[in-house]
Amino acid sequence: MNRYALSSDTELTVLLKQGDEVAYTEIYNRYSRKLMAMGYNYAKDSTLAEEIVQEVFIQLWEKRRNVDINTLSAYLATAIKFSVFRVIQRKRRQEAIAQEHYVKEEVVYDDERIYAKFLEEYVNGITEELPEKCRLVFHYSRNLHMSNKEISEELNIAEKTVEAHLTKAIKNVRKGLEGLGISTILINTFIKYF
Repeated sequence: MNRYALSSDTELTVLLKQGDEVAYTEIYNRYSRKLMAMGYNYAKDSTLAEEIVQEVFIQLWEKRRNVDINTLSAYLATAIKFSVFRVIQRKRRQEAIAQEHYVKEEVVYDDERIYAKFLEEYVNGITEELPEKCRLVFHYSRNLHMSNKEISEELNIAEKTVEAHLTKAIKNVRKGLEGLGISTILINTFIKYF
């Protein structure tokens, strides 16, 4: 057993960012089977699941210096979900083009609705990793549509503290979405209306 096998995910992530190929291999060995099962569960296609897992690990290596990983397992699981979503979306578009009787507007609307739902779930995943107060402030603000004043009263903290928590949460969400290659305009729009 090599020493990397005893390393924590956090330690492996630090080594990965430094370009350590052995740490990268250990991450692959530790998670590839779980991710393959997850990919198959979503895609129902073992070949496709394998391709998706390979792509996720290639992206992990290529973006290792800039990627923002709080929890390695959560990051990889989300990457698999997003990759499967993109593949399914691409297949749906191809099928829609092939079927002449299919109404284009309905396909576009359906894709946009699925994409919006995915982004919402992805953002929820990011915010789940925030410190408790920060997560609560974001939840009250974005999901319950409470004002900063209402949140400060609910949590018994200053409005300035509420603003600081919101700023931190939005910064984390922005980083997470940028890591998926989503355009700045779309990120700003999503954060504004989420």
